[in-house]
Amino acid sequence: MIRPGNNRVPVFAYLFLILFLIPFRGSSQDSSAVPASREFRGVWIATVNNIDYPFEPTTDAELLKAEFISLIDLHKRNGMNAIVFQIRPSADAFYASSLEPWSRWLTGTQGLAPEPYFDPLQFMVEETHKRGMEFHAWLNPYRAVFSKNTTLAPNHISRTHPEWLLTYGDKKYFDPGNPEARKYLVSIVKDIVQRYNIDAIHFDDYFYPYPLNGIEFPDAKSYRLYGNGLSRNNWRRSNTDSIISNIHDMIKAVKPSCQFGISPFGIWRNSESDPEGSNTQRVLTNYDDLYADILLWLKKGWIDYVAPQLYWNIGHRRAEFSMLVDWWNNHTYGRNCYIGIGIYLVGSNNEWKDLTQIPRQIEKIRSAKNIQGMIFYHSRTFEEDPFGVSKKIREKYFNYPAAPPLPPKD
Repeated sequence: MIRPGNNRVPVFAYLFLILFLIPFRGSSQDSSAVPASREFRGVWIATVNNIDYPFEPTTDAELLKAEFISLIDLHKRNGMNAIVFQIRPSADAFYASSLEPWSRWLTGTQGLAPEPYFDPLQFMVEETHKRGMEFHAWLNPYRAVFSKNTTLAPNHISRTHPEWLLTYGDKKYFDPGNPEARKYLVSIVKDIVQRYNIDAIHFDDYFYPYPLNGIEFPDAKSYRLYGNGLSRNNWRRSNTDSIISNIHDMIKAVKPSCQFGISPFGIWRNSESDPEGSNTQRVLTNYDDLYADILLWLKKGWIDYVAPQLYWNIGHRRAEFSMLVDWWNNHTYGRNCYIGIGIYLVGSNNEWKDLTQIPRQIEKIRSAKNIQGMIFYHSRTFEEDPFGVSKKIREKYFNYPAAPPLPPKD
């Protein structure tokens, strides 16, 4: 005990503090007994077609704020430590931009601002950081017009620089082979990195578009102008390499603390095409179909993390989840790796009616030494909580706090 007039604390009091007030490793069932560790626990919040946010487009600023707060509070309770929010679905913005119009998926009309005026991205970053979570700004770099029926604002890129765009199917895309289009895309990312306190820039799997049956991507003119003797496929890959390396260099020059992450389709190449590829069969690949050489970007250190979308079940015949986790575990090249989990698939077919799928996938990820976490697609699944899967994840797997991993050292 402490005697009156004596300000010195006895040794046994320090021991008490050490033994009983500082968290210690214990049973995984007791969240208070497990120390904080590092694991990426992210969730994608998709805005295209209002998949996750907002529930319906609105100009009502207070409603937009309240809905976002409700969403991130849900994910905080579920143990998430990062959100990956889609801020630029198709050359439009969920933020105040002098370069591109307000998104129609935010306010209902492209170019129309919230009322009363506020900057949603500034608000979202601040509220996310208040809760100790990271904010990763998700952009679709190449998609410019989502549908030919879209009513476009006067300052939309398809009106101001139509020569930079190509029509493929019912959508318009920036031409990856056009140097001016690439410069413009770098300027878009630079504007975001300079003005907002985001933790990362995040691209998903849409580089060259997914191939349409029997329709060639119409970049013949650019290839004639800029092909430089390369085969068309290698030229396309070099175009994608250029945008990734240029954005990496710009981010690290402007704000070195900002990370750059890519979430590619889950298969780089099939082993039947390349001995370094995965044991997947007759499946579309990043390298051959989307012209995205993810392994090169990892080897070069152009990206801080990769988050391959492994939206297949354990036991899948042509693209088996556990095998692909092992493959990515062996191909990180010192960069961080977070596995994309398709939680939206729960209950969708016979394989996904097996409610052990998601728990087993989490356990598989945690067993891989070069993989630092996971990202779930997508947010609304956690709100709807089919079969109580969200509750199970929260109570069994995310029942103790974890900080996001540190970025790799260059």
